[in-house]
Amino acid sequence: MALTPFLMFTGQAEEAMRFYVSTFSDAEILHLDRYGPNDPGREGTIKGATFRIADQTLRCIDSPDVHVFGFTPAVSFFFDCQDEATFKALFDRLSDQGNVHMPPDRYPFARRFAWISDRYGVSWQLSVAPE
Repeated sequence: MALTPFLMFTGQAEEAMRFYVSTFSDAEILHLDRYGPNDPGREGTIKGATFRIADQTLRCIDSPDVHVFGFTPAVSFFFDCQDEATFKALFDRLSDQGNVHMPPDRYPFARRFAWISDRYGVSWQLSVAPE
């Protein structure tokens, strides 16, 4: 059994997945399946895809329907950065065209920490553990 995060987009799944794979050094696309001409989704968009960041597998899809809900910061990916250089690189990339909920700073629980939503609305908490 496995618990796998599932990200639902409406036309940006492939763009988002490729963005994440290019952002994290240890990431790769594992599987990609597109809607065909007789499927309910727009032809060529993502019917289902699986990708990996570090040791976490994620799934994504382009929903054929537009929903009234989207991503929320109430659910986020928490990423423990190995050092401040990794933290800065990830913050710079993920916050570009996104929203910063907590700016990069020293907090009682982390040497460096930031909480952001990226350009796709997916929320990330980046941390460098205290020394």
